[in-house]
Amino acid sequence: MKNQIIMSRRSVLASGIALGASALSPAARAAAPLKVAGIHASPVENAWNSCLHAALQAAAKEGVIEYVFSEGVSGTDYPRAMREYAEQGNKLIIGEAYAVEKEARQVAAEYPDTAFVLGSSGNEEGDNFGVFGTWNHDGAYLAGMLAGKMTKSNVVGSVGAIPIPEVNMLINAFGEGVKAVNPDAKHLVAFIGTFFDPPKAREAGLAQIDAGADILFGERIGTADAAKERGIKAVGSLIDYSPRYPDTVFANALWGFRPILNAAIADVQAGKPVGKNYTAFGLMKEGGSDIVYVKGVAPADAETAMEAKRAEIKAGTFEVPRNMDQPK
Repeated sequence: MKNQIIMSRRSVLASGIALGASALSPAARAAAPLKVAGIHASPVENAWNSCLHAALQAAAKEGVIEYVFSEGVSGTDYPRAMREYAEQGNKLIIGEAYAVEKEARQVAAEYPDTAFVLGSSGNEEGDNFGVFGTWNHDGAYLAGMLAGKMTKSNVVGSVGAIPIPEVNMLINAFGEGVKAVNPDAKHLVAFIGTFFDPPKAREAGLAQIDAGADILFGERIGTADAAKERGIKAVGSLIDYSPRYPDTVFANALWGFRPILNAAIADVQAGKPVGKNYTAFGLMKEGGSDIVYVKGVAPADAETAMEAKRAEIKAGTFEVPRNMDQPK
């Protein structure tokens, strides 16, 4: 193989770092399996939901939890699903409140003995409503550093879902990484208005390529299809897309849900309130996110500079800007 994949998803899982490995205490492992329900607004093949689903499946396989789930749950149906799973005796419900923030909090208040830990752009509430963000912006910044040195047209593009704070932060971080090494580069941004529509993401990517972009950052599934079709490079988000697009995706901003899940499980089993923000468990310096890339695609000096910055992030001496304003 001409290019060497550095820290592929398989090696990430095998290495036992926090992206995928269990870090529960022996006491938590020895306890009876916790009944956990997952409510996924998108199909579990969607990258974000697949991160949650894979972590929950792994915990179930280890005997830590009993896991049931629903996928493709619409916003209008989401509160009903929350109530049904709570009434079925699930002690922890994992999901997403982005489209149903008000309703989700109302349901949680109705079931004080059930722990809800949901992806959210808002704050925790009460003792039983915890939140987490998908903060893989560190990896996006580092991928941007590589892209900024690779672009020949001096134009890169990003395709996102909806301009909510954490999606904005991720795309802004990629753009900041590009600008850090190539201040003259132009960053095109498009939002598709939904969390799961690969054909629409592909069309948005094609439009950016037509506008001059020669590298795409795919916050949404489908972006890499446009890059593959036009023979340019792309960056993936959340999971490692390199095996699926071996000649197209050269870097990925990974995010692992298992550290967040472990923390929530431990709190529930210990009888502690989950009304807290679990986002930090997913940060790179905490081992919850990272970058994977195919060595040799970016210039050697770009890789060296990126790895140096990666070490600073892990050490806590450099913090990637957290700009949640809508990119322009």
